[in-house]
Amino acid sequence: MSETDRDDPRDQGGPAEETAAEACGQSAELEEALREKDQFRALAMRAQADLENYRRRAADEREELRRHGQSRLILKVLGVSDDMARALEHIPGDAVAPGWRDGLEMVRRGIDHLLETEGVAQIEALGAPFDPARHEAVSFEETAGAPAGCVTAVIRQGYTYGGRVLRAAQVAVAKAPPSEAD
Repeated sequence: MSETDRDDPRDQGGPAEETAAEACGQSAELEEALREKDQFRALAMRAQADLENYRRRAADEREELRRHGQSRLILKVLGVSDDMARALEHIPGDAVAPGWRDGLEMVRRGIDHLLETEGVAQIEALGAPFDPARHEAVSFEETAGAPAGCVTAVIRQGYTYGGRVLRAAQVAVAKAPPSEAD
């Protein structure tokens, strides 16, 4: 054997040791590859979950934008509905032919039906306890017949849309009359 052959580390161990060393190296590589595979699988699952969450948020935002646009239009229609109701209340009985009044009332019912089919609901305020989230107090009335804090009159009707207050009801609220001690 030459001197260069003796210095070769591969020749010192023998075939059994080489196979064990190669197997050990391969099993370490296999473990590393399996660990990387698990990391990439977890990363892919997180990315998939993030994508689903993004899609859900985007759909929710689109729905919210649609609802916001509809609520702005509905508020304008409510203004027309209020004007129509005031006009009908102030028409003297002999001022117009009966057909005109019937036609205007039919238009008002059509507007009310449109609002109802779109999910707009009136806030029932008369006789209810005052709720600042649903009512806007524009006046207070001293009354002995109603408990303090109770709505006694509705000045302008309020509405909800999609479970949210679209327009608060403007109301008059009862307050206790001054006591004789005051």
